[in-house]
Amino acid sequence: AQPLARPHRSKPGVIEAWDLIIGGMERGTAFSELIDPVIQRERLTEQSLMAAGGDPEAMQLDEDFLRALEYGAPPMGGIGLGIDRLVMLFTNVGIRETILFPLLKPE
Repeated sequence: AQPLARPHRSKPGVIEAWDLIIGGMERGTAFSELIDPVIQRERLTEQSLMAAGGDPEAMQLDEDFLRALEYGAPPMGGIGLGIDRLVMLFTNVGIRETILFPLLKPE
């Protein structure tokens, strides 16, 4: 789930998110950002409870961010590029050769 993603405008239960695919591989994830402070507070509260329960990927409640949304935010979007995957694309090497601090497990 993407706690910062905006719900789809016409399809309930769907978010406005997409993946950047280059060469048949996902290189990044993008989405329209949720700017409704009430819904965002609900989502971040849920996330903070998950974090308190031990979920390492859950987000914390960010009061400064929520306060900024209450003042008003323009429609916006974001993309998270996988730098290691872009390096793979441009250098034609495997993921193990692109990660700065690879796992020390045998192949």
